[in-house]
Amino acid sequence: MDAGARVAGVGAASEGAAARTAGAGAGGAGVDAGARVAGVGAASEGAAARTAGAGARGAGVDADARVAGAGAASEGAAARTAGAGAGGAGVDAGARAGGVGAAARGTTGVGVDRAGAVAPVAGADDASGAAGGGRGPAKAEADVRAARAAGAASRTAGGGADADGRAARAVATPGAGWAPADMGPPATFVLLRHGETPLTPQKRFSGSGGSDPSLSGIGREQAEKVAAALARRGTVQAIVASPLARTRETAGIVAARLGLDVSVEDGLRETDFGAWEGLTFGEVRERHPEDLNAWLASPDAEPTGGGESFAATATRVAATRDKLIAAHAGRTVLLVTHVTPIKTFVRLALGAPPEALFRMELSAASLSAVAYYADGNASVRLFNDTSHLRQEG
Repeated sequence: MDAGARVAGVGAASEGAAARTAGAGAGGAGVDAGARVAGVGAASEGAAARTAGAGARGAGVDADARVAGAGAASEGAAARTAGAGAGGAGVDAGARAGGVGAAARGTTGVGVDRAGAVAPVAGADDASGAAGGGRGPAKAEADVRAARAAGAASRTAGGGADADGRAARAVATPGAGWAPADMGPPATFVLLRHGETPLTPQKRFSGSGGSDPSLSGIGREQAEKVAAALARRGTVQAIVASPLARTRETAGIVAARLGLDVSVEDGLRETDFGAWEGLTFGEVRERHPEDLNAWLASPDAEPTGGGESFAATATRVAATRDKLIAAHAGRTVLLVTHVTPIKTFVRLALGAPPEALFRMELSAASLSAVAYYADGNASVRLFNDTSHLRQEG
């Protein structure tokens, strides 16, 4: 079975009826990793409903295989749920079987996929498909059966019109789980670190408070290669650059190739490293050991001489991010900036702690990308890609 394949079974029982639904099962030898089985059952008022989820038995189930079952029953119902099982000879590690039950008056259930996003329980795309989803054949057919059963049982009990209305609404109105609102395309920031300067190969602190060096000859070649790669992709719709010379020069080379203008955003500038500007890490360690240790230990610590802390940089970058997201909703924008701002964009998108800044490698003229969605979520699409530097322009 292909990885990520899912089997969904849906059952429903109406008012005053005793209904049984057999969900879905999956098992056997050699089931691919990540195969999932989902069963959904729902029982409404006055019903004695029983749901048998999904089951399969066998020998040799891998240690990491997990089985989850869930059931629910509504008002006045005596509901029993037998969970879900997954097994078989040689089932791959991590194979999972899940059952989900939901009970409510005229409502539908939703499932949570392994990426943590709300997804349809039937007819849904894989977790990698983001917020997509729809009403699959199994779901639609089960809804029709539920509506008919609800109408028949309610008419028998003397409440025909009201029950028919509820059943019709249940079928006609999709729940939030199967058809989430279309949030539209995200604002995507392609994050380009500037090309090399004379200070880059020497690994010297070069922030916004130093000599503001321009690109070296190698740095200009790198910018040309980035421009060629971005021209081939053809997705960039706007360019925004830090005000420093090396970023404006890099952005200008790319803009000339793409036929776009460059706007300057002060919030994209590099951190001010104070008295450390132009020094190597070893030189700072030798001259300002206590200040360096404090800086490495806390994002609130400033470099010697009143530089900018990483906490202050993060606040500035977050405000700039929000401003640019609002200005470029649904567009792909190239942000030409520096090491600390790019790492901060990525860190904030991942929800990582400040010390993560010291655990990222970011090369000159590298590309990273983060997408921002209308619901406030972010997705890191790319980090420190330098493949274009190995290609001929």
